[in-house]
Formats: sequence, structure tokens, C-alpha cells
Amino acid sequence: MINKTIKLSKKLNSCRDAFGKALVEAGEKDQNVVVLTADLEESTRVQYFKDRFPDRFFDVGVSEQALATIASGLANYGKIPVITSFATFSPGRNWEQIRTTICINKVPVKIVSTHAGINVGEDGATHQALEDLALMRVLPNMLIISPSDAEETQKAIRAALKTKTPVYIRLPRYETKMYTTPKTPFEIGKALYLWQGKDPKVAIMATGPCAVKALKAAQTLSKNGIESLVLNNHTIKPIDQEAIVNAAKLTGCVVTIEDHQIKGGFGSAVAETLSELFPVPIEFIGINDSFGESGKPKELLTKFGLTTENIVEKALKVIKRKMI
Repeated sequence: MINKTIKLSKKLNSCRDAFGKALVEAGEKDQNVVVLTADLEESTRVQYFKDRFPDRFFDVGVSEQALATIASGLANYGKIPVITSFATFSPGRNWEQIRTTICINKVPVKIVSTHAGINVGEDGATHQALEDLALMRVLPNMLIISPSDAEETQKAIRAALKTKTPVYIRLPRYETKMYTTPKTPFEIGKALYLWQGKDPKVAIMATGPCAVKALKAAQTLSKNGIESLVLNNHTIKPIDQEAIVNAAKLTGCVVTIEDHQIKGGFGSAVAETLSELFPVPIEFIGINDSFGESGKPKELLTKFGLTTENIVEKALKVIKRKMI
């Protein structure tokens, strides 16, 4: 049955706006919260924080390496820094500084990167960060969260600011459909069950805005007499091994979907878990070892196979595989 707190809305909301508003809320509660950006205050929506707390806002200019390093110093002296840029620039340009000054020292810098994934659209391959999860997953001490809608983004920011370790949060550029509410549970490291039909035949596991597509796919499959289980894995590291293994045991096969390279991303994390603990057939949906290109987000999502229809197709395929 569907989670009672999950209601797919036609309303679109911006995860970036939710991020900016959550920062203001956090800044009002804790004067140690500071925000840094690399000349992208408007696009990342941290101008909301700047307008409210100008003395706790720092624009380092087009210098992502300085963005990470300055934040690490602030964190070492008791501040809670949030750094933000486009994902293609951070961690794309400053991975070494994140590794050396933030992760090795295990200081609580929160790295929030917007414009992640193929959905960036017309900006093209140079600005479509499709490798960031792989870059950040490999770093010790790093937590990774990929929220699926605006409400979940606010919860992710609040939860991340309470941790004592580095955190990477990945946000899309475009507005997404709302399906969670203030009452929907959120806990770092705990997957969210979105749908579970009676005697499900396949587990669909998603992260980020792809969770909405997974939910729609489950509804389509159900109408055609095939029940499924849908997990929103908003936390990629530490991944919820218990939920993943339980879903695999219940269904016997898995489909993963992400707006990221298949290699090294969320699907790889699921495969690593299941290969060790409970091997089952898996089908992966994501960017298959290629760069993006310029186009409207919907066109690109269709071209690269990140659609509800493709999830349904992969689900049917993996169900047949487990029967062989």
C-alpha cells in the first residue's frame, strides 16, 4: 500500500528556494551558521541568507578552491559553514580541497550543490554534473544526501546542520513535483517507503527527483496487475542497507534510477550492498557512460531514458530475469 503521507501533487516547487529559506531559518536559530558562495548567490538562492544576515555571508568570487578552504578554517573555529555553487564547480573544481581540508580534518562543512544532473538542460555538458556522487562517495567522513522535493530539501538542510561531519547535498535546477509533507518522516541514513503493493514482484529504488518517476511507475505497473515496492533513498551515504536488503528479499529483483552516471553513483551503491549481502538481478537507469548535451530538460530526460516509461520497461525486464 502507498505511504499515507505520500500524495503526488501537481504543484511544482523549487528545491533551491527551499534551500535558501531553510538557511534563513537555521541562521535565526544559530548565529554560528555562516554561508559562503562562489559568485552564485542568486542562482543558488543563498541571497535570502545574505539579505537577512549580511555579516555572516561571504562571496569568495570565482574561486571554488578558496570556497572549500576558507570554510574549513571557519569550521575549525566553531562556525557551521554552508558552501554552495553549481555541482559541476563544487565538487567539480575543488575536490582536492574538500578532501584535504574538510574530510581529512572531519570538520562540519556542509556542501550544498545546485544544478546537478542532466536536467540542467540548455547549459549543456559542461554544466551538467553527472559525476559528483561518485566523487563524493569515495571520500571518508562524507555524508551524502539527494533530496527528492522541496519539502525534503528543507528537512535535509535542518538534519545536515545538526551533524558533526562534512555533508554533501545535491539539488536539481528545475522545479519538482511535491509529494512529501511536513509529516513525512525524514532521517539521515533511513530510506523512505513510498509504495508497497500486495506481494510485490520488483523493488524500484530511486534518489533525488527521480523518486517521483518511480512512484508514477509503480502506479502504472499496479494498473497492469504488477505490484511493486518503491524506496526513496534520499541518503546515499550511509546508504540504508537494511531497507535495501529487505526490499530485495521481498521482491527478488531491483531497478535503480538516478540522474547521474550509472558507474559510481547511487545504483553502484545499491549493487555493492546487494552483491555482499543478498545478490539479486538488478537493472540500472541513469546516464550510461556518456556526457550530456544541450536541450530542454524534458527532452534530455527522455533521450537518456530517465522516464516513467523506462522504469516500467526495466521493471518488466528484471522480473523476467529473476525467473530464468
